[in-house]
Amino acid sequence: MATLKGAAPAKAEPKKPRVTPGEFVNQVRAETARVAWPTSAETVRMTVMVLIMTTVLAVFFLGVDQVLGRIVRFLLSLAGQ
Repeated sequence: MATLKGAAPAKAEPKKPRVTPGEFVNQVRAETARVAWPTSAETVRMTVMVLIMTTVLAVFFLGVDQVLGRIVRFLLSLAGQ
């Protein structure tokens, strides 16, 4: 196998010890306790913002699609004559 000149050979990372399923569940609980969960008001506000932005983008892309469709139809009508 070829290596780059001057590059250090890759070192294999030591394997992490396996954990028992019970220890894994305890680690997951500890991590979830550290998460900063949003309040219900923040969740509703963000959901409304996502719905508004999705609607705005849908209308924008509908307009772009309509304009490009008309341009293509016009060019095809020119080519058909």
